[in-house]
Amino acid sequence: MKKSHIIPKSLIPESKSFVIRKQVEPYFDPTFHLHPEFQLSYVVEGEGNRFVGDSIKPFKANDLVLIGPNLPHVWRSHNPYFEKDSTLSTTVVVIYFHDHFLGETIENKEEFERIRHLFQRSQCGIEITGRTQREVSRLMNDLLLLKGAESIIQLLRILNTIALSDECQLITDTHSKSYNTEAETDRMNKVYEFIMKNFQRKINLEDVASIASMTCTSFSRYFKSRVNQSFSDFLKEIRIEYACKLLKEDKMNIDRIGYECGFLSPTNFNKQFKKVTGKQPHQYRNEYQKMVIEPYHQYH
Repeated sequence: MKKSHIIPKSLIPESKSFVIRKQVEPYFDPTFHLHPEFQLSYVVEGEGNRFVGDSIKPFKANDLVLIGPNLPHVWRSHNPYFEKDSTLSTTVVVIYFHDHFLGETIENKEEFERIRHLFQRSQCGIEITGRTQREVSRLMNDLLLLKGAESIIQLLRILNTIALSDECQLITDTHSKSYNTEAETDRMNKVYEFIMKNFQRKINLEDVASIASMTCTSFSRYFKSRVNQSFSDFLKEIRIEYACKLLKEDKMNIDRIGYECGFLSPTNFNKQFKKVTGKQPHQYRNEYQKMVIEPYHQYH
């Protein structure tokens, strides 16, 4: 039986060295998946949580990430993107390629040593920031319009820019590599999907363990080995990430935000929020507003 999350055929046609696409969709594909191709993704528009291996981080526009072969990943849009009457939209520019897109050249010629090293590091996923992010996203947009040898030269320019940059952070640990089987990814996909759909209400460990077809004890052990943190800490982080987003939007009061994010009492919300961020929710909101207002006053 074909698993829906494993992309069954190559993402790159036989006749091409690589593929670049600009995708505009109501939301990102919410399926945790993996594939044998390298993937360079530049988020033009959209917000949510990015899962790469055992790492979970919020993403928004200008997120730029290089992922090596068979590293499980998903960019999951926030829940409002999935609502029926949502007017939200996402845009991503993505490049798929193999390490042999120039034949064997990259493997054994010294001119490609830096790019070869970049490919090794991409096994952990690489987040690209700062000036490099701005330069690479510009080059990717230009590449959408190029054909023939020009396009190959441009892809090399992109990879070389990343390879020479010191604005690249590894996203995950290599230890998660041993879990990247089809069945594992399928199981984690079900777990992630359940959590992301239901984190705003009370979630029992029993519910999630049964989705993974495990006892509570073995699920707790499995989850920790897979995601590098306990299930309760993971759930708390997802809730706090969402709380940060709502606090920045400044559309509802703090107690209400706590309930919206699945915390059962304002006291518990304040306590957990401080534990994760080091600040009280009202302090976080005030500091964010100050940060937004100050640059505005500087230029007006």
